[in-house]
Amino acid sequence: MSTRHALAAAAAMLCLAPMAQAQPLMERNMPLTIAQAIAAGAVEACAARNFNVTATVVDRAGVVRVMLRADRAGPHTVEASRRKAFTSASARALTSAMAQNAADNPGARNLVHIDGFLLLGGGVPVRAGEEVIGAVGVGGAPSGTIDEECANAGIERARAMLQ
Repeated sequence: MSTRHALAAAAAMLCLAPMAQAQPLMERNMPLTIAQAIAAGAVEACAARNFNVTATVVDRAGVVRVMLRADRAGPHTVEASRRKAFTSASARALTSAMAQNAADNPGARNLVHIDGFLLLGGGVPVRAGEEVIGAVGVGGAPSGTIDEECANAGIERARAMLQ
């Protein structure tokens, strides 16, 4: 066997070694009961302040688990809440922080061009321990700050289930 072939065989073995040790990926995800509690808590928190909103909860991949639209919430709130939740789950970050980063950092301004992203306050990642299992997005209050407060209230409602 030539040196060239021996090196190729050795490189192939080095590449295959990690695959032999691979294990199935174990991830926690957003169950329906928690998603329902978070969405209801967010809509109720905003309703207590006389704001009609939509709350959308997505799983870790950004797929909708629950969407609740308050009576008299505008039709635009449905898509806004979904996109905020998707953005937060995808980036595993607050959408308000992402919006601020995009405003402050020229390199981050292109985030607005990612399909499905919405850089407005109101998207909050949902964590079980330290792991992000999904996100909630709220749309329809007079500001993203209030949307975010209602989203956090929804998460707080489900806090005991997130342990």
